[in-house]
Amino acid sequence: MTVLAVPETTSTATELLAYLPSPPQGVWDIGPFPLRAYAVCIIVGIIVAIWWGEKRWQARGGEAGTVLDVAVFAVPFGLIGGRLYHVATDWQKYFGADGNPVDALKIYQGGLGIWGAVFLGGIGAWIACRIYKIPLPALGDAIAPPILLAQAIGRLGNYFNQELYGRETDLPWGLEIYLRFDESGRLDMMNGVSSGEVHSVVHPTFLYELLWNVAVVLALVYIDRRFRIGHGRLFALYVAGYCFGRFFVELMRDDEATQIAGIRINSFTSALVFLAAIAYFLFATKGRETPEQLRSEWGPRPWPWQIGALRTAGEASETGSGAEASAAAPDFETGNESESGESGPADPLEKAAVTKEDGESGTGDSLAKPKGAGEPEKTDDSADSAAGPQVSSAEADPADPGGSAEPPKSATGEDAVDPKSSANAESDAAHTESVSPADTDSAATAPKKP
Repeated sequence: MTVLAVPETTSTATELLAYLPSPPQGVWDIGPFPLRAYAVCIIVGIIVAIWWGEKRWQARGGEAGTVLDVAVFAVPFGLIGGRLYHVATDWQKYFGADGNPVDALKIYQGGLGIWGAVFLGGIGAWIACRIYKIPLPALGDAIAPPILLAQAIGRLGNYFNQELYGRETDLPWGLEIYLRFDESGRLDMMNGVSSGEVHSVVHPTFLYELLWNVAVVLALVYIDRRFRIGHGRLFALYVAGYCFGRFFVELMRDDEATQIAGIRINSFTSALVFLAAIAYFLFATKGRETPEQLRSEWGPRPWPWQIGALRTAGEASETGSGAEASAAAPDFETGNESESGESGPADPLEKAAVTKEDGESGTGDSLAKPKGAGEPEKTDDSADSAAGPQVSSAEADPADPGGSAEPPKSATGEDAVDPKSSANAESDAAHTESVSPADTDSAATAPKKP
């Protein structure tokens, strides 16, 4: 009997050695501050996502610093959204008969719903993209693989907290869950220290999800390089890929959770979000944005908390974009584009003044009628009132140097002649060379009074 018992004991010890051990604790007290592995994993994941996201965004043609600017908005929104989703779906833990509502604020103890984090984090990113004038779908494509890698890193925090595990198993890669106690000897599975006593051996579903996330990250990077998709479609594949794996991981878990018709609510959420992501991927715009579409019109970027600088930069951006738009807009008066970016005067009186000045210099509109063609001549009232009737060089009559004392009759096409001395007439005759042939002909053929 003894000989038979030895191999059995050895076999049991070998099986126990094959199991994955859990960390003895997840919290270390450093003076008055507790250092929590869960929080460290979340922070490391965020840093990796921002760093890699910046690299991918710049490779697509975006400006440096954009992902960090957006993260200042998206990360707080994401943490709040993830916590709200967790509390809403597991409300009995905090608001039930044995729950403590204050624990709902203790995010460091674990409990973040990824769908709530993506939803509210997306709203924060949308706000930032509106401020910085960059396309949100393109940014989502750039940060999709980094976000999923950050989720994989965050799953290590669940490992330290001994949470998100599955049903009991005897598989060699089963995870040992230890009993943990605090300093007073009370059971505290979250903040206590392991006594070495194994509570159960379970499926390491956190590890399954971690490995699935890494596999999807590699697939997203390959698809992005091979097919160069954009307009948010790569982000949709990230969401669909994650939800597909999460659906089956949820089926392996047996920890306490809200259920609908006997199915965990996270399974329902995974299925619905998966279908929505696939629909977006199929119907969204094909192709990828150009590098020019990823760049905002701003120069130096204010930090998100510099509200005054953001407002000033926004006003300057609107002014600059308006100038560029007017520079590229056609001039509807002449059918040409303005080199200076400014169109002609919009006021009709200003247009008339410009036409008159151009007509006097011989460079006006070709549709303007010559003087003496039966239309009254336009004069400047202010000049007439100040200096009286004057004679231009185009109105001088070479055949009548003495002139006539009778005022001009524009209704009959007669030109006005200033009753001045012969000296003035000779001065006018000297400028006759600048007169157009049409004006000279009309002046030479006009009838004269005796």
